[in-house]
Amino acid sequence: MNKEVYLDNSATTRPYEDVIRYMSETALECYGNPSSLHKKGIEAERLVKKARVIIARSLNAQDSEIIFTSSGTESNNLAILGYLEANARKGRHVITSAIEHPSVLEVFRYLSEKGYGVDFVKVDGNGVVDLDMLESLIRGDTALISIMVVNNETGTIQPVEEIAKLRDARNPDAVIHVDAVQAFGKVRLNPSKSGIGLMSVSSHKIHGPKGVGALFVDKNIRIKPLFHGGGQESLLRSGTENVPGICGFGLAAEIALENMNRSYDHVKKLKKLLLESLSKIEGRYRVISPESALPYIVNIAFPGVKSEVLLHHLEERNIYVSTGSACSSRKKMFSHVLEAMNVPPAEMDGAIRISFSCENDESDVEAIVEALSEIVPKLQNIRRGPR
Repeated sequence: MNKEVYLDNSATTRPYEDVIRYMSETALECYGNPSSLHKKGIEAERLVKKARVIIARSLNAQDSEIIFTSSGTESNNLAILGYLEANARKGRHVITSAIEHPSVLEVFRYLSEKGYGVDFVKVDGNGVVDLDMLESLIRGDTALISIMVVNNETGTIQPVEEIAKLRDARNPDAVIHVDAVQAFGKVRLNPSKSGIGLMSVSSHKIHGPKGVGALFVDKNIRIKPLFHGGGQESLLRSGTENVPGICGFGLAAEIALENMNRSYDHVKKLKKLLLESLSKIEGRYRVISPESALPYIVNIAFPGVKSEVLLHHLEERNIYVSTGSACSSRKKMFSHVLEAMNVPPAEMDGAIRISFSCENDESDVEAIVEALSEIVPKLQNIRRGPR
């Protein structure tokens, strides 16, 4: 069988072996409830605190500003709904973009049903939010603006600091929330310095375990919990802490922080090699991700090819990619991200997402390019001329 080539790292990453070992040791040896007052509980609490310090340091934040959750989705929900619930007097107008992750878009659709005024900012052909439109939408009763840092389908990086400046000029009381799930561990993040009040991150995108996320809540911002119970996580997220998962998240974040620049440069070279090697493909294609996108994500369209068909042809060769967001790819519909970017239907129908991690190498790029060069012309019914 061919060597496995995993290029769907934006959906999830393979956990580091050191992370798995650390989690296993924690589960077996430090199994106490962090809320218990005896030695085993204090031991578990100490490990949770250690992980919190690591996540806080990675965001240049204070330990008290980090709330552990079960996922990036929960972090997004807690940030948006928790803030609006706690700050009803700030207004009932909210703004987001047309290319957000479903865990943000669905929350805003819910808010619309509850009577909130909801505006969706358009994006240009590169997937960057229209800053002029955003500026015009900010009102005196705008309570919250939620814009992702890096798009999960195209890698497009949003100008969050410029967005914060527009907010400061139009309504400094409006709070900015960012979904930083695809950015965390890959680029330097400093929410407080950038004017961001709420930031969502996740573990399993950086070679940590699934089922763990975190929310940065600026010390000056008040939010309410989504559900109630024992009052763990500063009274904001009740439920016994997932100690092994949190510990694994902390170690994965520590590794990512230490190797961030090296990993970025490595992946940037892989993306460059991929784009240069695409010329070997005789079939038609277009790179949808802009040049300025985060190098970890490359969205490529092959007109005349069904993306799901292409995905399964690659899978037969032990090569794994995605047709878009893993949270919505099972639904039979066009990508809302590519639609918002005005990508033609024929290209949307044949778009795949190749997403790298620091564990990929040049042989992975060579393998997928070789596979595409054989598969795409056949699916596009291109007859090869004499060599």
